[in-house]
Amino acid sequence: MKRIDELCSRYTQLETCQQSIVDAYQVLEQCFSNKHKMLICGNGGSAADADHWSGELLKSFCADRSLDEEWQEKLGRDLAGKLQHALPCIPLTQFSALNTAYANDVDPQYIFAQLCWGLGQAGDVLVGISTSGNAQNVCLTVQVAKAKDMPVIALTGQGGGQLAENADVAIRVPEQETYKVQELHLPIYHALCMQLEDKFFN
Repeated sequence: MKRIDELCSRYTQLETCQQSIVDAYQVLEQCFSNKHKMLICGNGGSAADADHWSGELLKSFCADRSLDEEWQEKLGRDLAGKLQHALPCIPLTQFSALNTAYANDVDPQYIFAQLCWGLGQAGDVLVGISTSGNAQNVCLTVQVAKAKDMPVIALTGQGGGQLAENADVAIRVPEQETYKVQELHLPIYHALCMQLEDKFFN
């Protein structure tokens, strides 16, 4: 795992969770190889990370993802020349109309769970990001994902909380303060994106 090895050589404190990062990569590789998708959620800074991570998957990050000749013929060269191959990822943080309606009509704690229920299918992957591991809306979403036979990856701080306990793979970075945890989350998902690009686009 070249990209993950590089990550841990630059951020040596992540050596303690290197195997869990590799395990998360393998879950994601299987998901995308089988034409499934990733759903992702978090709150506050973790919501921003969910959006950021999605963006790196839905367009070129470090590798060329130009469309091949077959797609250029189907779409025309002008359109195909402006598009890039993507790995399907849905940030559950971005449904503003549904989010506000559900918060008003039902309960804001269940918004991500409702989206996972509506969008998730067996074989898709749920990624939950929470620095404490105890964000209730994220943990409720994990319950839905597991009921639908979706593997769950948790990205948390050192404690891990309820989220890590219930995930199939838990990446617990060795920090406890929120900003320090978030500072380590970003290079982890960047490394995962680069490793996925190496697999699917190089």
